[in-house]
Amino acid sequence: MRKTALILAATLVASPVLAQQTPPERPPAVRAMAAGYKALMVCGAVFNAREAGAERSLDSIRDNELTGIYAELDPLVREMPMEVGDGFVRVPWGSPLPDRLAVHTPGRGCAVAPVGAEGLPEREPIARAVSRDWPTAEPRGDAAALDAALTGALAGAYGNANTTALVVVQDGRLVAERYAEGFGPDTPQRTWSVAKSLAGTLIGWAAHRMGGLDVNAPATIPEWSSPGDPRAEITLDDLMRMASGLTSDTAGNRTDALYFGGVTIAEQATAWPLIAPPGQVYRYANNDTLLAVHSLSGFFEENPPAAFFDRLGMVDTTAETDWRGGYMLSSQVWSTARDLARFGQLYVQDGVWEGERLLPENWRAYVSAPSGPQPNGRLGYGATFWLMNRSEGIPADTIAAQGNRGQYVVIVPSRRIVVVRRGEDAGGGGFDIARFARDVLAALE
Repeated sequence: MRKTALILAATLVASPVLAQQTPPERPPAVRAMAAGYKALMVCGAVFNAREAGAERSLDSIRDNELTGIYAELDPLVREMPMEVGDGFVRVPWGSPLPDRLAVHTPGRGCAVAPVGAEGLPEREPIARAVSRDWPTAEPRGDAAALDAALTGALAGAYGNANTTALVVVQDGRLVAERYAEGFGPDTPQRTWSVAKSLAGTLIGWAAHRMGGLDVNAPATIPEWSSPGDPRAEITLDDLMRMASGLTSDTAGNRTDALYFGGVTIAEQATAWPLIAPPGQVYRYANNDTLLAVHSLSGFFEENPPAAFFDRLGMVDTTAETDWRGGYMLSSQVWSTARDLARFGQLYVQDGVWEGERLLPENWRAYVSAPSGPQPNGRLGYGATFWLMNRSEGIPADTIAAQGNRGQYVVIVPSRRIVVVRRGEDAGGGGFDIARFARDVLAALE
């Protein structure tokens, strides 16, 4: 077991991408956030890959994870120096306060220390299961058309985007996959908001294990327990459907201070006031998912997400936490394309895996139902899943997990097909997932 004192005393090894120039002048809060972003992202990319049996070069991380990020952070992240040690990353940020620090723990991934902290409390490692290969098969249908779709996706045929991994599963068999240079079957990437659908699935697992969990009952948020707090009426279902009515400071509630600043879920996500009655207004927000998971924090302390992932064979998937152990399942999960295909296959099989029910009966129908207030546009929203029921040429029962920078898990139960696309699309990207999924479906029987 790695001791924190030993981590902090280890000799730091300068990264090949160490930059010597002075970063542009920015307010201290922005510099601190940029340094936290770089420390956590590099830590996750390097050490989660290494734990999965792969290696990420720092050049690859620079060209993929550290490009095309938020405008106010982008130049700082690219130019700030960093030091990579044995299981941790440090990034100085031009302050007399300590460098920003992210530390990796086996089975738990990386966590970033709060601003001003010199270290992190020691975290107990989690032993993971042994990996298993996917069963493979030849696709039923037009193999040449399927190959053309995947080859085109890597070559930019579906938009100005940086595709890194593609996996197609039909009837529980891996029928096609492709990877960009520097990526492979054992290369985890940050899932971004695909983690929200993973969170909804873990909530389903908790409901099945606990028995009697009522998603329509008020969510158990200790910070809202004072008499007269109107937020105590917000249900778990409201949170899963992005209908809490809570304030969102920006569209999507970026929660940068939580992800990269070292603020904890209990400190930030629970502090927002109401601006609308619960259950009446759709507003996509990271905080809603964070709060849904926070309401079941006791369950996840006893039943870590790693146990669920291992049961599915998703042994290269790591759910990371804030520095106090709160699971950041709105974004901070690292996973491979194959692992996400297993996740999708669980829904094709309606919550049953290898003969064992892992999700409640009708959970797929629940997460697929647009019963709450809906977003505008071509996609509907269920309970932590996007609905592709308005997409031309796509079966009406299609649901999808989607994330920033082009992360997609498209699940078509009626066709028993899962399509996974991973990317590092700068500036939000422009990959046309509906057209790609339509072409893949057309190529298969």
